[in-house]
Amino acid sequence: MPYIVGTAGHIDHGKTSLIKALTGQDTDRLEEEKRRGISIDLGFAHLDLPDGRRAGVVDVPGHERFIRNMLAGAHGIDLVLFTVAADDGVMPQSEEHLDIVHLLGIEAGIFVLTKIDVASRERRAAVREQIEILAAGTLLEGSPIVEFSSVTLEGLDDLRATISRKLAEVPTHRAAGYFRMPIDRAFVLPGHGLVVTGTARSGMVHAGARLRCLPGEQEFRVRSVQVHGESVVAAGQGQRVALNLAGADRAAIERGQVICDERFTRATDRFDALLEVTAATPNGLRNHQRIRVHLGTAERLGRLILLTADAARPRASVFCQVVLFESLFAARGDRFVIRDETARRTLAGGRVIHPWPRVHKRRDPSLAASLATYASADLEAVAAAFIEESESLAVSLEHLSEFLDVQQGDARAVADGSPRLIPVEIDDCLVYITERKWQQLRDHTLAEITAFHAAHPLAAGREMEDLRMRVAPALTPRTFRAVVERLERDGTLAREGSLVRLSSHTVSLDDDAQRLAASITNLLGAAPLTPPNLAEIERALGVTGATLADIIRMMERNHSIVRVGSDVYFLKRTLDEIEQAVTQEFATRGDLTPAAFRDRFGTSRKYTIPLLEYFDRVGVTIRIGDVRKLKRRAG
Repeated sequence: MPYIVGTAGHIDHGKTSLIKALTGQDTDRLEEEKRRGISIDLGFAHLDLPDGRRAGVVDVPGHERFIRNMLAGAHGIDLVLFTVAADDGVMPQSEEHLDIVHLLGIEAGIFVLTKIDVASRERRAAVREQIEILAAGTLLEGSPIVEFSSVTLEGLDDLRATISRKLAEVPTHRAAGYFRMPIDRAFVLPGHGLVVTGTARSGMVHAGARLRCLPGEQEFRVRSVQVHGESVVAAGQGQRVALNLAGADRAAIERGQVICDERFTRATDRFDALLEVTAATPNGLRNHQRIRVHLGTAERLGRLILLTADAARPRASVFCQVVLFESLFAARGDRFVIRDETARRTLAGGRVIHPWPRVHKRRDPSLAASLATYASADLEAVAAAFIEESESLAVSLEHLSEFLDVQQGDARAVADGSPRLIPVEIDDCLVYITERKWQQLRDHTLAEITAFHAAHPLAAGREMEDLRMRVAPALTPRTFRAVVERLERDGTLAREGSLVRLSSHTVSLDDDAQRLAASITNLLGAAPLTPPNLAEIERALGVTGATLADIIRMMERNHSIVRVGSDVYFLKRTLDEIEQAVTQEFATRGDLTPAAFRDRFGTSRKYTIPLLEYFDRVGVTIRIGDVRKLKRRAG
């Protein structure tokens, strides 16, 4: 398993010299760094382990002015080498660096007591005691202390052995999501084009892969992949990776962005988090305080919204929402650090529990429980909470996968394992809805159809689109159709074409309805070639439009009448007789004009044109210019 070893510690406490002694590589690559003798930006090397594996090494600057660069390199570290010089002892930046290491959740560390060649045995013992006091109450409490000199190389073998042992203790669990890598360098290499480097946080990448840069939406294709300067087929989490990209120039990409699998689609300008305040923040944090946020390699100004308290005292853990003035890419579980707006001191840090939250109402009585669910390790509960609180009725598998920061197969296993989630197939797309939302939608749908049947007992069903607009207008027609289809499979609903009805609903004519149907038949049969329209039938029979519409639809379904025009109906037997006559007419002539049709059947243009268009629709005739020709024989 690949590892990342990082450094931390006060300026001039020998971090870069330590790395050079371990690896033989000088991580100070800038001319100014070499001239001034201090690290300004991130340095990179690799360390060959006794078992043949190779670990990436990130050397960070120690000066307080370059904490932003230190933070850009501290993410993704598996093991930290924390240097404290034997002559100086614990210094201010030692304390701040340890706060940062703790807040970033780095659990494996080695304290390296450097410059032992210039300190007495008594001085070394005193500084070891300082280190133990410094580490108390942090994730590095109890970590080994190794004495070392970059001048005499005393302690180097002991340090190598301790590094190997501590890395063997690092948990083998790796993030299960798709590839993502915060960018710490972007440059154009002559003859090759755009190159980006970083520490891969999750997933794997290979040549030919399609990647996206967030924020920014730029898309790239991977030309080649390198790890520690060597070309590889694929690389992934826990490795220092260099990618040669095709698709955009250097100006479009910079430190602070994330290069990731194209299945990641969203940056964010706010996130919910579980926050821990450092002991070195004497006044704690206040609501709406302006802050500086460091997440991955990104640095953003923002504002802190405390969600479950009015203030956050030193060493307190609180839920908060971080509102950013400029978007960044964040994933659930990402660690971040908060510094004061002027970048003078580290205040707090924490873990992202929701990367795309809504704006909360602090007085919402359910808020604390909701935040606690998102902060838990129970992915089934987290998935159910996310879908329940989504503005959308249902959440796609792709969207759920992105939120949980796991691959789609793992997201499906989580969702399918939850009794609170119901899968719905929409064409080839799988979405999930919570049991409560589903029951609410189901009850509303059934109530609307039941009410429709009560108002229109003779109607076969309700138009699906009309039903959607009444029940859930925010759903797409495709999604609502999938809902109806699931209710069909449950045996609750039945569907005939675009009409939806309760599966138990049947149409039966009472005596009044039967008499009305007979009267309509008589009216249409009294003048079979010039039948009355609906308004005329309504007046003649003295019925309401709604009642007439129900009877007409019923008669259409049993094929006793046929709609020819917008409000003109013919008896089916009349149309059959006309069709037979039209076919015979073609036996004596090659075509038929509207005028010839009108004269043949003694009707008016009001009926002639709709009848001809009807015979075109049903495939008896075909229109060519102004005439009709026979398309098929009757029967």
